Amino acid sequence: MGALHAQTRAATPTATPEVLSVDMREEIVRTQATVTDLYGRRETKTLPITVYRPAGEGPFPLVVFNHGRAVAAMRAQQGRYRPDAAARYLVGKGFVVLVPNRIGYWETYGDFDPENNGSCASPRIEPMSLAASDQVLATVEFAKTLPYVDASRWLVVGQSVGGLTSVATVGRAPAGLLGGINFAGGTGGEPEAHPGQPCAPHAIARYWGGLAKNAKVPMLWLYWENDKYWGANVPKTWHQAWVDGGGQAVLATFGPSGDDGHGGLMTDMDHWVPAVDAFLIGLGFTAPAIPVRPVATAFADLTDATQVPVRSEFQAAYAKFLTLGVPRAFAVGNKGGYGYARGDYAMGRALGNCQRQGQKCALYVVDQDVVWTAP
Repeated sequence: MGALHAQTRAATPTATPEVLSVDMREEIVRTQATVTDLYGRRETKTLPITVYRPAGEGPFPLVVFNHGRAVAAMRAQQGRYRPDAAARYLVGKGFVVLVPNRIGYWETYGDFDPENNGSCASPRIEPMSLAASDQVLATVEFAKTLPYVDASRWLVVGQSVGGLTSVATVGRAPAGLLGGINFAGGTGGEPEAHPGQPCAPHAIARYWGGLAKNAKVPMLWLYWENDKYWGANVPKTWHQAWVDGGGQAVLATFGPSGDDGHGGLMTDMDHWVPAVDAFLIGLGFTAPAIPVRPVATAFADLTDATQVPVRSEFQAAYAKFLTLGVPRAFAVGNKGGYGYARGDYAMGRALGNCQRQGQKCALYVVDQDVVWTAP
């Protein structure tokens, strides 16, 4: 099955209480959704939704962000989905981001799985796609009750089975939808037993090709060369089927990311964020949200922790940061806090780790350079 990358899987409900992202006013709300499974069983259940939103009263345009599906052995442990780094970028673009934890996951994991698609040899893609997409539409209906959301302008985004959900939703042409983004979308992956060789990929190609004739808005599809679920070539056949069927979609492919490019949403922001930004600018969402590297300053010597404008008890954290390799970034907050990150999208992640504490933040170090200027 399509899966959440390990870095995106949240804790189970019985784990240590989560610390919410104050800067994005993160909260968990709930609505009701009715779905039908592969066997015709119809259920109405509670649909938990994580909310991320910008400062201000809005109303803001909407993104409905959809999670993937863990492999069978990990399904019971798949908790609340929190795509914080991606959501922070989208909030910076001016969107409210609603993240439904679909029925059959987290709180509603149990005896009803509306995304079961049958056997590997002959999967049924349509029922699971409709069930997932129905919950996107239920989320949009709920969003209409929120005064800070403009639900007449919305996008659907998702990873893995969430990407499949995005494609299915675009194929239904709902009112107000402006576009869709598909991160490594699909279903039927067997990354351990048959890496890069999903179950019956022709079933998705056939379904998406037929669905495309109804699609009215553009899409961006993003896939990684070393995706252990789909491999490098299968997504190209899916994209071709969509385009041949009449759908609009730009296919962006990237080189290897980590051990498994299926998790590129969380491990390769340096590459996908500019591609998504260009897509969103094309739809009219032009607010700058990608951190720009500041020029080096002469504020202090890189190794002098006493000059870093953080509370004294955080100077040890700065010393630890200095042991990290590049790329890396360290951010400081106006309340004496900090955040840092190494590797992919280091500047954005460092700022996010600092901002989530509810303070305004600026970069202090990028790689080997102090870039901060005292106010």
